[in-house]
Amino acid sequence: MSFDWKKTLATVAPGLATALGGPLAGLAVQSISTALLGKPDGTDDEIEVAMQTGGMDSLVKLKQVENDFVVKMRELEVDVERIHQTDRASARDRQVKTGDKTPAILAAVILIGFFGILGYMLTHGIPENGGEALLVLLGSLGAAFGSVVAYYYGSSKGSADKNALLYRSAPVDKQGG
Repeated sequence: MSFDWKKTLATVAPGLATALGGPLAGLAVQSISTALLGKPDGTDDEIEVAMQTGGMDSLVKLKQVENDFVVKMRELEVDVERIHQTDRASARDRQVKTGDKTPAILAAVILIGFFGILGYMLTHGIPENGGEALLVLLGSLGAAFGSVVAYYYGSSKGSADKNALLYRSAPVDKQGG
C-alpha cells in the first residue's frame, strides 16, 4: 500500500486538509509546498517524498503552516467550513432544480453493489479464484457508500473536528489536582 500524504496531513494538520477539499486548495498546497520544499509550486509527488523522508521535522513544519493558515483565514474572515457547506448545498440545490437523476442512480448502483457483494460473501464465503478482487471491489464500494451517506445525510465533519480537539486537549484530573 502506498503512502498517502493527504491522510497524514488530515491527522497532523486537519485545517489544511479541510482546505484541500475546497476553493482554498491552491493556497493550502502552495503553503505546504513552501514549508516542505522551499518552493511554492511543488508537485504532489514531491510533497509526498518530503513528508515520507522528512520525519518529525516535516510534521512540525506542517503544524506551523496550519497554524499560520488558520490565522490568515481568520484575518481575512474566511470560514472554510462555511465554504464547504455552501459547496455541498449548491450541489444538492442543482440536483433538485435540474431534476438530475444521475446522483440517485449512482447511489442506487453503489448501494446495490455493496450490499449485493456483502450478501454474497456472507452466504457463499470468499471464492478461491478472484477472492482478492472481490475484496478490493467491496472496499471500494464501501468507501463510495460512505460518500453516498455523506451526500444525502451530511458528513460527520463536526464530529471529526470534535474528536480531534478532544484528542489534542490535556487530560482533566478529576481528583482536583
